[in-house]
Amino acid sequence: MNYKILKLLKDSGEDFVSGQKISEEFGVSRAAIWKHINIIKEAGYEIEAISRKGYRIISSPDILTFGEIKNFLTTKYIGKNIIHYESISSTNSKAKELAEMNEEHGTVIVSEEQTLGRGRLGRNWVSPKYKGIWMSIILRPNIITQNASLITLVGAAAVQRAIKKMGIETSIKWPNDIVIDSKKVCGILTEMSGEIDHINYLIMGIGINVNLEEEDIPIELKESATSLKLETGKYIDRKLLLANILNEFEDLYNDFVLNGNIKETIDICREKSILIGREIQLVNRGKVKIAKAVDISDKGELIIENDQGIIEHIVSGEVSIRGIYGYGK
Repeated sequence: MNYKILKLLKDSGEDFVSGQKISEEFGVSRAAIWKHINIIKEAGYEIEAISRKGYRIISSPDILTFGEIKNFLTTKYIGKNIIHYESISSTNSKAKELAEMNEEHGTVIVSEEQTLGRGRLGRNWVSPKYKGIWMSIILRPNIITQNASLITLVGAAAVQRAIKKMGIETSIKWPNDIVIDSKKVCGILTEMSGEIDHINYLIMGIGINVNLEEEDIPIELKESATSLKLETGKYIDRKLLLANILNEFEDLYNDFVLNGNIKETIDICREKSILIGREIQLVNRGKVKIAKAVDISDKGELIIENDQGIIEHIVSGEVSIRGIYGYGK
C-alpha cells in the first residue's frame, strides 16, 4: 500500500493529490491514508500536506529502491524485480538463498549497507550505509559452464561504461576490478551453482565505492582503495549510476548469452585494461609468477609472457601490478 500511494504521489508531479482521491483509489479510510503517509515520511520522503488540497512529494531520499530508479531503467528484465534492504550481512549470501528458492532471473538484491560484505578470496568489503552501491544479480544463463567466467568480464565492462556515462574515466583490472589512478573503486564477485554440464544459477555481486569519504576507508586500504566522490570531488547520483549499470549490463549480457557475441565486452576490457603492457605478479593456486601482461584474448583470457619469454593464456588468478595493490613500489 505504501508503494502504491508513493507511486500515485510521484505520478502527480508537483500537483496535490487529495486524501479523498487516495481513499477512493485504494478503498481505505482517510485515517488509514494518514498512517501510510507518516510511514512514507519516516522512510525519508518529504511530503507537504495542506488542508483541502491534499498531499504532494517535495523531495525523495537517496535510497536504491525500484521506485527511485525505475524512471532511469530501460531494461526488459534485469532489475525489474529489486529486493531492497536497509542493512544486510551480504547481498551475495541473500541472493544465493533466494536463487535456491527459485527467485526469478534478473532479480537484483540491493542493500544500503552490508555488515559482512565479501570480496574475492574471502576478503572483507567495507560497505557503509547510503554511500555505495552494494548489490547482487541473480542470473540463469543458458551457456556452458566453461564460459561462466566471461560473465564477470561482462559485469566489469558494464560498470566501466556506466561510470563513464557519469563523466568519470576508469580502467579495468582483469578480471573483476574497476580502478581510478591505480586505486580500486569497484569489485565484482561472481559465484556459481551448477554441475559439470549445467549452470543452475550465477550470482554476480557488485560493490562500488560511490560517495565514501576519507574517514570511511580503513587505514590499511587508503593506498589501494578510493571512491568516485574522492576522485572527482563531486557527489555522485547513486540512483542514476545503479540504473546505468543495469542498463549497460543487460545489453552486453544479451549480446553474449543470447547472440553468442562477447566481442564488445572484450573490446571494452582490452581498451580500458590497466594490465596490458605492464609487469604483473600472478598468483594462481598458491603459485606466484612474475610476467608481462600482453593482451586479453577473444575468449577473455589474460595473455602473459613469462620470464622465459613463453606466451601463456590465463583463465583465472589473482593479479597485482607493480605500483598497485601493494606489489612493488
